[in-house]
Amino acid sequence: MGVERRPLWAGRTLALLGILLVALNIRTAVAALSPIIPRIAEDIPINGVGIGFLGMLPPIAFAASGIAAPVVARRFGLENALILACVAMVAGPLLRALALDYLTLVVGSIVVLAGMGFGNILLPPIVKKYFPDRIGLVTTAYATLLSVSATIAPIIAEPVAAAAGWRTSVALWAVLAFTALVPWVGLRIERALHHRRDPDDTPVPEAQPELLGRMWHSRTAWAITLTFIVSSLSAYACFAWLPSILVDIAGTSALEAGALVGLFALMGLPAALVVPILAARMRNVGVLIHVGVALFVLGYGGLLIAPTTATWLWVALIGSGPLIFPLCLALINLRTRTPRASVALSGFVQSIGYAGGSLGPLVVGVIHTATDSWTPPLLFLLATSLAGSVAGIILAKPRFVEDEIAARGT
Repeated sequence: MGVERRPLWAGRTLALLGILLVALNIRTAVAALSPIIPRIAEDIPINGVGIGFLGMLPPIAFAASGIAAPVVARRFGLENALILACVAMVAGPLLRALALDYLTLVVGSIVVLAGMGFGNILLPPIVKKYFPDRIGLVTTAYATLLSVSATIAPIIAEPVAAAAGWRTSVALWAVLAFTALVPWVGLRIERALHHRRDPDDTPVPEAQPELLGRMWHSRTAWAITLTFIVSSLSAYACFAWLPSILVDIAGTSALEAGALVGLFALMGLPAALVVPILAARMRNVGVLIHVGVALFVLGYGGLLIAPTTATWLWVALIGSGPLIFPLCLALINLRTRTPRASVALSGFVQSIGYAGGSLGPLVVGVIHTATDSWTPPLLFLLATSLAGSVAGIILAKPRFVEDEIAARGT
């Protein structure tokens, strides 16, 4: 049974702008910090453990948001929950910029990352709510902007910090976050002024607690989650440690390392443009997962074998591996029949996925500290990437999570 297609902008312009601007903001605080850590350390003492902990915070905050965001959305509404997320994304960078000690820097990071985590969880169901007829297109658009934000942030963070100080570089992202707040506030004002409720203003269908619990019985849910873990573990480990790895084993300068982190993030852009559309049309999406795993293996293998030769190529290959991330975002909607199940699957996949991904920066830091070498950490990242092949086998056949749950008789 198909969904009636409507003009993309008709009656939902503010919602589309809001989705795109939130997407443009929910990677900046992650990608913009590691290139300027040495400058921050000149004012605030940070050791290797402290850097590793900051690298862990994004996936931990995103995992916690997978539990909290559906609850907040159920109580206050999906749009109001996104407004709260945008406020946090404005306040967090300002707290970071004002930090005089490590604790305040951590608190500011938690605030901004919590807002971004809410955005992560709520964007798939709000796409399903406002654009059920354009899931592939809108998912492609916002996944593309996720990659754009992750690309821009590390590239400009160091030059801005060099010219105006690291506090200005950090605070800059509060201004961008404010733009994401405007459409959602405007949407609520518009609805209030017109005292209007239309099909797009119906209460958001939230996941019932028992449905969330039943996700544990779906092989499809677990396969998407494993794919998400592989992507997030590699991504957050690289955002936290790739600059240091490149300086130490490839002999790059700090500025070059920041640019290469930008290249790492940029390589997600082509995947964001095409993968959700391909996923909506392909029967066997497992092929895409196997391609992503192969790219990870080639990239990490290149850094292990010939780090000073074609360093940009190895970084580009590692950055291409996370094509499986926009695939996961698309599958949250493509492997569910209802918005209610989409919310449940989004919370399940992202809470567990980011929790697993949070181990990346910590484990890489611990292994490097214990061995005083980058070879064992790179071998760890290569090995964990191979786990994605298991998910590729499971997701080779299209199944809906509701059907698997019903078949289990739960």
